[in-house]
Amino acid sequence: MLDAILRRFIPNYTQTHDPAVRGRYGLLAGGVGLGLNLLLFAVKLCAGVLTGAISVTADAFNNLSDAAGSAVTLAGFKLASQRADERHPFGHGRIEYLAGLGVSMLILLVGVELGRSSLEKIFRPESTALTPLAAGLLLVSIGVKLWMGWFFAALGRRADSSALSAAGTDARSDVLATSVVLVGLVVSHFFHVRLDGWLGLLVAAFILRSGWGAARDTLDPLLGTPPDPAVVADIEGLILSHPQILGVHDLVIHDYGPGRRMMSVHAEVPADGSLVELHAVVDRAERELADRFGLEAVIHLDPVEQGDPRSDRLRALAEELAREVDPAATVHDFRCGGEGQVAFDVVVPYGVALSDGEVRAALEEKLRAREPDCRPVIGVDRSHVL
Repeated sequence: MLDAILRRFIPNYTQTHDPAVRGRYGLLAGGVGLGLNLLLFAVKLCAGVLTGAISVTADAFNNLSDAAGSAVTLAGFKLASQRADERHPFGHGRIEYLAGLGVSMLILLVGVELGRSSLEKIFRPESTALTPLAAGLLLVSIGVKLWMGWFFAALGRRADSSALSAAGTDARSDVLATSVVLVGLVVSHFFHVRLDGWLGLLVAAFILRSGWGAARDTLDPLLGTPPDPAVVADIEGLILSHPQILGVHDLVIHDYGPGRRMMSVHAEVPADGSLVELHAVVDRAERELADRFGLEAVIHLDPVEQGDPRSDRLRALAEELAREVDPAATVHDFRCGGEGQVAFDVVVPYGVALSDGEVRAALEEKLRAREPDCRPVIGVDRSHVL
């Protein structure tokens, strides 16, 4: 069913790396969300009037905030699909993340307001009345929200969009919230227990939890996160498929919004190789990364000496000592200079408690203990990947 919907409204819907296609995903989701949430607001407000329950009325206003969130999603995807310009040479893709954050803030605001109203109901309880019409309206709203949760989550997976995933999370929390409200009204009606305020407070907690989760998911790409290890392995495999490239390190991916990623990486190549030939190999690798992963890549060449017994022995020793500092530590840019100089960089994970200076001092001490005539020059990097 989803493919039929997408085929009807989004030409080339499978090309989600295209900003224009992603924009249409957002417009479709925003339009559906805006229309259905306004309809549900009216339905639940009517049910709230019929029952006199604050939990139902609050749930109605939750849908009104969802409608506002859908409007934010519409605007966010529309702005994010704009082409790069002089002031924003990397495009406007991060606006999509900001739209998702805006939706999250609306969810949290509704949760806080619902919690406040529910506390008032706990201290000043009022009777509620469940009618067949009100129960039917709430059941219809649950069914609509179930479909919306599936629809937004499916769109989020197709487009790899945190904003659409946040909308799906919000819809699923609404299903739970409305279900709790309906069950509470049934219990109150048949057992004459005033649960309205307590149920409203429980619904508020669910909404706050979903809002916080959605905010975290949209903040992470804005702050910067390490790339998926599986993607890193594929990227490194593609680069190393060229036999002239001996190793890669310092891989960094910069995310400027969905479909707008830049990458830099260092590639180790033979020091005695032809610069013209190696440049052609790197150019070819960069084009392959663009075609396969949609990455605008820059590959830096690091010349590596091969076949020198002293250099090979000292490099193996440096790698052994680095693993003593942390098993995941790696060594790159290794080179031997005159007068016993040994220079290299060591990459350690962010989880290592030692400071960069402490890592450097520890390695220098270990290296001098094994090679007294050695003059180490050590750089310390932190890993950009998991």
